[in-house]
Amino acid sequence: MKRHRRLLPRPSSTTHGAHTLGYVPLAVLAALLLTVAPASGAEIVPSVGLTRSVDGDQSKSNIGLALRGSLVPQLLQSELGVSYRREEYYDGGLAVKQWPITASLLVSPIPTLHGDAGVGWYNTTYNYKDPLLQDETKQEFGVHVGGGLKIPVAPGAAFDMTGRYVFLQSQESHLVPSKFDPDFWTLSLGLALRL
Repeated sequence: MKRHRRLLPRPSSTTHGAHTLGYVPLAVLAALLLTVAPASGAEIVPSVGLTRSVDGDQSKSNIGLALRGSLVPQLLQSELGVSYRREEYYDGGLAVKQWPITASLLVSPIPTLHGDAGVGWYNTTYNYKDPLLQDETKQEFGVHVGGGLKIPVAPGAAFDMTGRYVFLQSQESHLVPSKFDPDFWTLSLGLALRL
């Protein structure tokens, strides 16, 4: 029996480097996930909130789910989160849907206050209202900073209010003006449940 080999072009060093760099955020997320799951004091935090784009003129709702683990009891937590948000630009001519997966470190100098910073992988779909323009989906890397409050309401449960600013690279669209700033603010209210 004769075997057939499928020959694929070898990626150039620049293409290979760009693809390899794209895996760095995923490796960071995986490493944080491994530290979150077995850690004592783990929490799951479902949340709802509001998001507002820097270039947008309306606040929209978002939903999210986070898993937190204690790295240093009562001082440092790691967080792996996923959420969904939708924004419109150009008077409804462009709808942007986004599914961010984020990894964060939360520092709590006081048990009820925390500051946080992290990275994220942002899977983003651009839907154009004009049928002549083709929709597209991109994966982007971003960073965020923020802070919040955690208010105990029962043993093993606390309200969690968090605000964040997310930095993303400027994006191009098929509409005029062709560039827009995708940075956004988000404010969420969640219920932290100890596992």
